[in-house]
Amino acid sequence: MKSNESFGYYSKGVLTWRHSTSQDYFMRIAVIDLGTNTCNLLIAEMHGADYKLLHQSKEMVKLGDGKIRDNQISDEATFRTKAAFVSHKKVMDTFGVDEIKVFATSAVRTADNKEEFVAAIEKICSCSVEVISGEREAELIFKGVLLAFQKIEFPSVVLDIGGGSNELILTHQEAILWKESRPTGMSRIINSFDLSDPIRDEQIRELQQFFAAEHQMAIHNCKEKKVATLIGCSGAFDTIADMIDEVNPGEKQRVTQVVTLEEFYTVYEKLLKSTRDERLQMKGMDYVRVDLIVPAVILIETLISAIGIKQIVQTDFALREGVLYEMLAK
Repeated sequence: MKSNESFGYYSKGVLTWRHSTSQDYFMRIAVIDLGTNTCNLLIAEMHGADYKLLHQSKEMVKLGDGKIRDNQISDEATFRTKAAFVSHKKVMDTFGVDEIKVFATSAVRTADNKEEFVAAIEKICSCSVEVISGEREAELIFKGVLLAFQKIEFPSVVLDIGGGSNELILTHQEAILWKESRPTGMSRIINSFDLSDPIRDEQIRELQQFFAAEHQMAIHNCKEKKVATLIGCSGAFDTIADMIDEVNPGEKQRVTQVVTLEEFYTVYEKLLKSTRDERLQMKGMDYVRVDLIVPAVILIETLISAIGIKQIVQTDFALREGVLYEMLAK
């Protein structure tokens, strides 16, 4: 992964980031991140330690529907996931990928019926589905962040807000100092808390207390290391950045983008006052997150206040890019 030169550019909406190398092999890979809400596809072209992102897309699967409370993947969610893999397979066939890697996260790893679910998906994609632990998920997210940042100059906390779990990674330079994965993802939250529309003040306080208790060790460790930077990966952070930039979801691709606290709190206050119908009309709002974004920003604000965060840096890079990082490092 070491190089003397690197640069990034946009080309026809496709984000490219390259690192100089003298190696000469060439291949195309597809990475699928089967999350609790969406099934995300990345296709990249690798040439030694150089890479180019060719395609990124997602399909809604909602594995975190009402059955997640019973540690089950519903028949409806299975049907949606099969349809998502059929759609992704058509894209992968178009690009002629050489290798496919599929990773399933929180909703699948906690499901009692995961074996039959995984078997059904593997028949469609003709590849193995790896159900990863929370620790492994956090590790891949961190590597995705490293691919974006290369080096993290100051002690920072990486946050990936998922549907089933949240990953927090305390990092400095190129090292993980501490990490956790907690089953406090936003699909689990909206299925556990009866949130009103718009959310009421007492419900905001209830969620703040819940998140502070669930992530108390992360807060303690970050305060001990005097962490002032929050690195937000994909998901809710993409929506926040899209709302700030007033662009449609997926329209703007970002390696990294600074989000000031003033910008965050403007979005935060707007979302807390909004109804679901109002959020659907907001510029930058991803329909996938219209129900999840309110508890997500409450989690972010809870961490900002408890830790003493001074700056947020958003990145599109997360688990899928972490898989790419590992393959480039081989």
